[in-house]
Formats: sequence, structure tokens, C-alpha cells
Amino acid sequence: METPQLVASDVDGTLLGVNERVSERTTATVARVLATGTPFVLVTGRPPRWVPNVASDAGVDGYAVCANGAVLYDIGRDQVLAQYGLEPEMLSDVGRALSAAVPGVAFATERVGVSANDPDVRPFVAEEEFTNVWPEAAGRVTRAEMFGHSAIKMLVRHSGMTSAALAAAANEVLRGDVIVTYSSNSGLIEISASGVTKATGLNEVAQRFGVQAPGIVAFGDMPNDVPMLQWAGHGVAMANAHQDALDVADEVTASHTDDGVAQILERWF
Repeated sequence: METPQLVASDVDGTLLGVNERVSERTTATVARVLATGTPFVLVTGRPPRWVPNVASDAGVDGYAVCANGAVLYDIGRDQVLAQYGLEPEMLSDVGRALSAAVPGVAFATERVGVSANDPDVRPFVAEEEFTNVWPEAAGRVTRAEMFGHSAIKMLVRHSGMTSAALAAAANEVLRGDVIVTYSSNSGLIEISASGVTKATGLNEVAQRFGVQAPGIVAFGDMPNDVPMLQWAGHGVAMANAHQDALDVADEVTASHTDDGVAQILERWF
């Protein structure tokens, strides 16, 4: 690949190293990328409110693709530019179908307003049975209240299943009506509106810069990164990546704890 015209990177398990921080080597490499005028875009399953700290650590303040492609976020202006969510009818239909097919599932949803921490929006709500896998308290609501508002992402948890098994069961039931993926191995899957992936979100950013897919290098490690790795001109999986990501990557780099992103970008920057 010639020098990339745009760099895109997943966050967890990819850009972040030990202690969920961006290493000095990777930060320095990102700075060299930006110094050439080349955009560096964060593409993550995280909601916008979880992005500014990572962006500050990495030294970036441009666009971020959040919630697996459901949100286009301007970091520097703290502004949600676009969101592609699940409407209440779809949330209710998915919830009923999964509850019937996979007893024991519990639900949560992610919401966003006009900024990362819009005071008029409850960003993360869950029913009582939902057990969280990260240290953030959810607003506890009834399922009816949860599914009564549009959401950028539905989270489904089953503590007795792996994420892969739960995703397979969900795909069998939902049959392409929504996008089912996952970014952890803790019995948690993430559901987005039909056609919404990291690839579609990144494509929207690329269009704003006038860059085509062949000019993009993208980094990732989990199944939610697969569409982006396939779409980009050069998809790079981390050594610690899930097999689904390894299978579609054009190249495999070192792990996220060994500056795998920096090792590739140092070829050009």
C-alpha cells in the first residue's frame, strides 16, 4: 500500500495498550500522521461519552465513528453530527423475539443527544436483570420504558453463554433484520440498525475528506471490526485479534500491548 490518505483505528484491544492507555510510541506515531495532514479517525463500539478521554490520550480531536457506526461524532466540537438508531418498534420486536428464543437474556440500550453528555438524554439504561461488564452504572428502567425510546445500540446479555453463541442464536432468530455483533467474550452482544456497521460509519467520514476505500488503512481486533477491515484498502488485525478479524485481514501486526498500530504506521510516517 502507498502512504495512506486516512488512518482508522478501533480503540479497545487495538489502539489502547496496557492500563487502557495509548502508549508514548503510539501517541508519537499518531502525531506524525496528523502532521502530514492525514486524518486519524477513531472507529469504536464505544458511545460518544467514552471517546474524549481516549482522543485526548492519543492527541486527536477530529471525527470519531461511535457505537459501531451508529454515530458520527465531532470530538473537538463535542457535537453529534449524525445518528442511525433503532426505533421503538424495532427494539420491541427484537426484544420479544430474543426473549422467546433465548430464555434468560436481559437488555440495555445506549442513547445519545446532540453532544456526548447531553443533559436531556439518559445515555445508558437497562432493565434490572441486566448485569454490566464494565464499571458504569446504568439507569434502571422497565423494559417498556427502555424500548419506548429510540437507541443507537441495543445490548443483550446472557451470563450463561459466550458472546459467540449468543450472537449465533440471535442471528438465527433475527435473520438480518438488524446487525448483530460483539466486541467482548462475556456473553454480551451489540445490535445496531440494519445496514449500520463500522464500515458504513467510516465511509461517511471518508466522503467528508474525499478519500476512497483503497486509500484507507484500518486496524481492529474483534468481530465488530470485520466490516471495516474488509472495506478498507488495507485491513490490519492485531495479533491478539479474534479469529474472525484475523481471517479477513490483509495483514496481522503485533498485539495492542506491543504497539501494533504504531509498528505498521511507522512504515509511512
